[in-house]
Amino acid sequence: MEKLQTIQDVVTFINETHFAFLYVSQEDCSVCHALRPKVTELLKSYPKIKVREVEADKVKAISAEYLIFSAPTSLFFIDGKEYLREGKFVQFKKLANAIEQIYSFEEIH
Repeated sequence: MEKLQTIQDVVTFINETHFAFLYVSQEDCSVCHALRPKVTELLKSYPKIKVREVEADKVKAISAEYLIFSAPTSLFFIDGKEYLREGKFVQFKKLANAIEQIYSFEEIH
């Protein structure tokens, strides 16, 4: 999962990517490290979704810009608009179903 290093990288990624999935983690977060491979595996089924990671402790402006108060947080954007947000304790089945619904709907329109 490619990491974004600045808030400008994050904003550019979200605004210039049709399906943008942002995984916000922290370096010392064991839940973040455990969840990352599961998110990566889930998103392999959706090749049009581009995924990037940002470490909140290194890109501090992410918290204020996107109102992120805990890690991990997963954000899914379509054309710059937030469609899905999952924080801390991610329910994978719920996340997978939501992504599937959005992805399928966008595919037919």
